[in-house]
Amino acid sequence: MDLNSVEDIESELETCKANLKRLQKALAEEKFKVIYLETTVARQKRNDPERFEGKDLNENFVRNNLLVPKTAGRDGQKTSSAQRDSRRPFRHSREFDSDDDFNYNTDGYEGDGGEDGKSQDGSETLPFIDESPTMSPQLCAPQGPDGETVLPTPLLAGGDIEKGLEMKRLVLSGFLASEEIYINQLEALLLPMRPLKATATTSQPVLTIQQVETIFYKIQDIFQIHKEFYDALLPSIQQWDEKVTVGHLFQKLASQLGVYKAFVDNYKVALETAEKCSQANSQFQKISEVITLTQSSPLLSPTALLYKPIDRVTRSTLVLHDLLKHTPKDHPDFPLLQDALRISQNFLSSINEEIDPRRTAVTTPKGEARQLVKDGFLVEVSESSRKLRHVFLFTDLLLCAKMKKTAVGRHQQYECKWYIPLADLTFQTLDDSDACPSIQVLPEHEIEEMKIKISVLKNEIQKEKKAPKGQSRVERLRKKMNEQESWLLLHSPTIPFRINNKHGKCYLFLLSSDYERSEWRESIQKLQKKDLQSCMLSSVELQVLTSSCFKLRTVHNIPVTGNKDDEETPGLYGFLHVIVHSAKGFKQSANLYCTLEVDSFGYFVSKAKTRVFRDTTEPQWNEEFEIELEGSQYLRILCYEKCYDKSMLNKDDNEIVDKIMGKGQVQLDPQTVQSKNWHMDVIEMNGIKVEFSMKFTSRDLSLKRTPSKKQSGVFGVKINVVTKRERSKVPYIVRQCIEEVEKRGIDEVGIYRISGVATDIQALKSAFDTNTKDILVMLSDMDINAIAGTLKLYFRELPEPLLTDRLYPAFMEGIALSDPAAKENCMMHLLRSLPEPNIMTFLTLLEHLKRVAEKEPINKMSLHNLATVFGPTLLRPSESESAKGQHITSASDIWSHDVMAQVQVLLYYLQHPPISYAELKRNTLYFSTDV
Repeated sequence: MDLNSVEDIESELETCKANLKRLQKALAEEKFKVIYLETTVARQKRNDPERFEGKDLNENFVRNNLLVPKTAGRDGQKTSSAQRDSRRPFRHSREFDSDDDFNYNTDGYEGDGGEDGKSQDGSETLPFIDESPTMSPQLCAPQGPDGETVLPTPLLAGGDIEKGLEMKRLVLSGFLASEEIYINQLEALLLPMRPLKATATTSQPVLTIQQVETIFYKIQDIFQIHKEFYDALLPSIQQWDEKVTVGHLFQKLASQLGVYKAFVDNYKVALETAEKCSQANSQFQKISEVITLTQSSPLLSPTALLYKPIDRVTRSTLVLHDLLKHTPKDHPDFPLLQDALRISQNFLSSINEEIDPRRTAVTTPKGEARQLVKDGFLVEVSESSRKLRHVFLFTDLLLCAKMKKTAVGRHQQYECKWYIPLADLTFQTLDDSDACPSIQVLPEHEIEEMKIKISVLKNEIQKEKKAPKGQSRVERLRKKMNEQESWLLLHSPTIPFRINNKHGKCYLFLLSSDYERSEWRESIQKLQKKDLQSCMLSSVELQVLTSSCFKLRTVHNIPVTGNKDDEETPGLYGFLHVIVHSAKGFKQSANLYCTLEVDSFGYFVSKAKTRVFRDTTEPQWNEEFEIELEGSQYLRILCYEKCYDKSMLNKDDNEIVDKIMGKGQVQLDPQTVQSKNWHMDVIEMNGIKVEFSMKFTSRDLSLKRTPSKKQSGVFGVKINVVTKRERSKVPYIVRQCIEEVEKRGIDEVGIYRISGVATDIQALKSAFDTNTKDILVMLSDMDINAIAGTLKLYFRELPEPLLTDRLYPAFMEGIALSDPAAKENCMMHLLRSLPEPNIMTFLTLLEHLKRVAEKEPINKMSLHNLATVFGPTLLRPSESESAKGQHITSASDIWSHDVMAQVQVLLYYLQHPPISYAELKRNTLYFSTDV
């Protein structure tokens, strides 16, 4: 070294500094390689100690874990089978059958957006997730006419079930194989993470801790989820038989999609960070590119691997479609797989709304994803009229929308009517907000008449289906029935549900059941417990959110018969006998009672109520009710604490608002409830257990009038036999029940409509049959609804209707006359033609019902309501008579057959000026009963 001058020395010094810097960089690289390779070897030894015992990390490991089959180019070229065979996954092979038709390998599928994840304008965006890719014909998600994804239906029938289950095994085997590859890819992505984290704390880090956590965000969690899923699914495939269930595994996997949501939200930032780090740091760039080990085998970089979790969600959704196709509907897996598919599809829809570069992402003010919690059809009172709305409850706001009218063939769209941030929503009383719209309730008889019309239409449709050329008429009848059911759904709800904005704006919904109102209120209050912020959506944000409602909705159609498949169960028609035994689980003593609701014509109606059991934690009601079912499929039980504070009066119906302690629902399974024996069950609600029993009597059996074989007693005995024995013109039971109702029940809300306790009614029946001496004492102590129920039961159990079988056809034709004078003459003559005990009893009952209707403002029972309750009871022909010349084919036919006319007959007499027996006898105008 010849250093003769200062310039030479300075030049040499710079050279040494450059060499030192180069050596330090090389040393850092070697240190990183050591950590990287040691971590890799240690992990592989833990996974497969026998295979890697005493071996160094070799070239095959890197190739098998980081190599990826070439994706199909845009020209459609596929990777050759030889290439595929040369790239077997690293994880040791599992022993199960596979089929090319069920290859769900994530490799070989090119997601939208291409490899570089760039949009057309060059900006980096998230790839759009294909909800129904067309990799193979059987994997395509079917589309309905409106573009909605249709849930698959099983392709199984009878002898194909065993074959279907074998197909299901093949689907699962193929998916398990692809799951193994996917886990390998996640492992490969995790391999550099640990050494990168280790060097991040040194003096010369490759990446900072923050950069490492951003790039590999949630990868460890996703890996753990799928590893647990794989380990749980593998034994089921290895020990396969028809009893194996896997639905719960897929349901759990779908329930953990929130982790993927967090990954997707971070995806764009992760790619940007990885790209910036590669450009600024040569070491990380080498790791990202992964040195090519062979000339013909390109390796998969971490940035490419980051796309795999997004692609995997789509693959899982496709598998669920295939599994449902090959799973019988009665298999335990079917509802679980359906639920998993629903969750996955909703997730994909919500992700696409946010990551599609053609749309604007909508998030909450705190930057969190806005998710749909609950939706359903509700009736809103707007501008003094009822409007059917679709209401959507999101994590931070409540949105009220209506379906826009669109041209045929166009996609349906929602129009937002209003929204309230949950931070601004309250359930305050009327005094704390602007005046809400008033509730306009239709007379109940109009509701009942519409129900009868709908039932008549249902029967006509069934008859036309059997006709040779009745299809065109069936469609017309269906359209008419759909209109009438929609009208009923709009006008029947009466229970107010007020939504208030803290700034003063008030909205009013009407619901048909307190159960439903409670569900909405609880869902909103649960979300309000979180730290919510008020928000104001821009017009673009509101448009995007409203558009997303169409895909996110869980309730697609209004609950009318026209929207149901013919194969769906029509529900039960008849009488459900329910005994509410007891309840336990209350934490402190209270005044407790229960109400019972059943569904009818698409909505729920309250049918019965137990007495209040005071100051107890374990009420013992033991009360029996008879509930009429009209196409019902569910029974709901609500448990209340009675509130006696008059300051809490509800301003809408002037009734005390009681606190719901719990609520529950059971499905009315025909096979279970139609047995002759009582079926005991328990409903659990918020830690409370309510015990009850039930049994069902079909309507065709309940309509039978069976003559009593005994000559003693009053129930089931001809009315003339009873009056002759008692030496009276009107049976004693009728006179006493009427007297008691008028004494203390005429102001009772729903008198004759609300069911009495069945055990009390049976006790009164027994007392009257045996002529118990203390019957008057029993009547004075008995619940008034039980007395009213006893009177109805007496008329229902008469061996012949009060207005007689002989005159029934004449009554039906007389009420149909158009000329008022002719109708008057006919109806009066028919009344005069009744036997004397029948006519005297009928006139007595008629005057009583008119006195009850005079109190309609208090008891809510109009002449129409009373005619609806008593008409079929007083006129319905006995079994032998109704069978003559009739073509009744079902229980619902029996129910609706002539019911409207029966109601109209009694209503005619109720609306007629007072009729006296003496006047009828003086009028001798002859009118043939052969009308």
